[in-house]
Amino acid sequence: MATARSLRPRLTRGGTAWAALVPVVALAAGLLFATSSQTAQGTDLRGGEATELSALIRAREVVVAEQQDQLTALQTRVQALTDAAAARDGDVAAARDAGDAGLLSAGLLPVTGPGVEITLDDAPRRPDGSLPLGAEPDDVVIHQSDVQAVVNAVWAAGADAVAIMDQRLIATSAVRCVGNVLLLQGRTYSPPFVVTAVADADAVRAQLAASPQVRVFQQAVQDYGLGFSVQERAELTLPGYDTPPAMEYATAAGG
Repeated sequence: MATARSLRPRLTRGGTAWAALVPVVALAAGLLFATSSQTAQGTDLRGGEATELSALIRAREVVVAEQQDQLTALQTRVQALTDAAAARDGDVAAARDAGDAGLLSAGLLPVTGPGVEITLDDAPRRPDGSLPLGAEPDDVVIHQSDVQAVVNAVWAAGADAVAIMDQRLIATSAVRCVGNVLLLQGRTYSPPFVVTAVADADAVRAQLAASPQVRVFQQAVQDYGLGFSVQERAELTLPGYDTPPAMEYATAAGG
């Protein structure tokens, strides 16, 4: 077994010059520590960005919850006013019915039917905290690309509706991960991540098998023990998308 190398420098004929430089190095180090302490002001300079991001996400979750309550109350009031106006005016009733006809295709109404439930999970922790042979820490956790690959395969299978963690996905939904949590429509979720879809189970399995990205993930499942299961369900009810879709373009009626 090789021994550890000594950190002490060997003295040579230049040792006198080295001894003269020691006070200079010590002074420079002291100035560096003092500057670092003043800049940090008693806080940890490392990891500050991650801490601030986590705090920002928690603050936004509180705001989203408050706004969701306000939205629900306003939607109830709007619906009552619309129904009252439609009872008095045939044109309003026709416009309301035309709008309602597009709610299903827009993902704003619940959908019920047979489908699949797909679960992705981090590899279980070992009692001694060690990793599988040849694995890095990133190899044993679910990544944004893994979830996105599964969702893409489900859509490719012709799913009528798709949800992640009971959050309905629509055309503008984005799958994002922050650290080891999933950020979806203003809410955060920890693994296991559950993707549900009202779809033909055989078609979903075929698309999962055909996806190169899913195959890469499945190889990691075999190598590192990540969790991945596909379960058929005789009946699923996926909720409607309950957040107002963002409009990039709009024109006033009759404008």
